[in-house]
Amino acid sequence: MTALVLVEHAGGAVHDATLAAVTAAAKLGAVHALVVGDSAEAKAAGEATAKIAGVEKVLVAGGPAYAGILPENVAPLAAQLMAGYDAFVAPATTTGKNVAPRVAALLDVMQLSEVVGIEGERTFTRPIYAGNAIATVESSDPKLVLTVRATAFDKAAPEGGSGSIEDVAGPGDSGLSQFVGLDASKSERPELTSAGIVVSGGRALKDAATFEQLIVPLADKLGAAVGASRAAVDAGYISNDFQVGQTGKIVAPSLYIAVGISGAIQHLAGMKDSKTIVAINKDADAPIFQIADIGLVGDLFTIVPELTQKL
Repeated sequence: MTALVLVEHAGGAVHDATLAAVTAAAKLGAVHALVVGDSAEAKAAGEATAKIAGVEKVLVAGGPAYAGILPENVAPLAAQLMAGYDAFVAPATTTGKNVAPRVAALLDVMQLSEVVGIEGERTFTRPIYAGNAIATVESSDPKLVLTVRATAFDKAAPEGGSGSIEDVAGPGDSGLSQFVGLDASKSERPELTSAGIVVSGGRALKDAATFEQLIVPLADKLGAAVGASRAAVDAGYISNDFQVGQTGKIVAPSLYIAVGISGAIQHLAGMKDSKTIVAINKDADAPIFQIADIGLVGDLFTIVPELTQKL
């Protein structure tokens, strides 16, 4: 079996989620990678992808039509290439979730979403009911289309590979969408989904100013990424780019610090695989304490500044 992995990249650098997808695809068989983007960026990303351990071949499609990895243009290309592949694998990120369903529709097969385990060539495990149960599923479709949860697989080594690079051409511009530009937020902190430490705040922080005053200094002291519950995002404390949970980002850092987060099931679905969970909450009966490795019951407005100072 040979799998085609969709590569996510920015500025010629391959995202960590792709490295996890390569590891997952390697469990199916040989790994080839698909890199799309404008000509210069696709070329740089293709060269970087060829160095990833385990990647045998890199297919590069460059040009204005593929700038921004527009799913309306990328999916027909991927579906066309799938004539020579058994599986299409994409990270379960915003981009992957945008492209993979379209590929599945064009191939007339069912997509397997949020795969966390590969038990065989056609047998997989995936979370259901907000992660409270794990389903084992088997596909009988002639082609497989998977999105894989990056936190469930180790990252492939970004160096050490020597894959060949091949230029490919596809249908081009579908005329359905156009990439105008990318206004990406820039931060010196680690990216949320790949950070080793995450400090998240909840609705108990009262407002955006308090969130900034308490959570950000603690995160900076620890070199951590900042996260938030959906309640905090909906209340306007911070933008939804930082939301952790079932409808936000899935994280599994070495250390997750939940400040003023009660632990609704939707939030737990996004962070319960963290190696060590620390919860700070004044409510001793909050659900977050049921999964926390370390729980501190008390007033976060006193505890967090004191913790930050002592660090």
